[in-house]
Amino acid sequence: MAVHNELGKLGEELAVDYLQKEGYEILETNWIFQKAEVDIIARKAETLAIIEVKTRSSIEFGLPQEFVKPKKIQLLVKAVNEYVIVKNLDVDVRFDIISIHKNGKNFTINHLIDAFLHF
Repeated sequence: MAVHNELGKLGEELAVDYLQKEGYEILETNWIFQKAEVDIIARKAETLAIIEVKTRSSIEFGLPQEFVKPKKIQLLVKAVNEYVIVKNLDVDVRFDIISIHKNGKNFTINHLIDAFLHF
C-alpha cells in the first residue's frame, strides 16, 4: 500500500476513535454508492453526521479541509440521500469534515461541524 494510502487509512481510524470518544455511534465506514465513498457515517442523538476525513502530512499546500472539492460534495450529497432513503431514516443530516495533520509523530485533529451546506 502506498504511503499516502496508509496515512489516509490511519487518519480514518483516528477519526473513528475521536468520534466515539465524543459520543457518536459509528454506523458505517467507507460506505459506497455509485461513484461516491462516504468515509464515516455516524449518529449522535437525532443527527446523522456525514464525515469526510482528510489527512495530510504537510500543510504547505493548504489545510486538509481545503481539499474537499465541490464535485466531492455533490457525490456525498447524492450518496447520503440514497442512504437515508434505503435505511428509512428520519434524522437531521449534517456534513462534517475531520481534518488531521501529522506533525512528526503527533496528530492534530480538527472537527469542522456543518462544514458545508448540502443544497
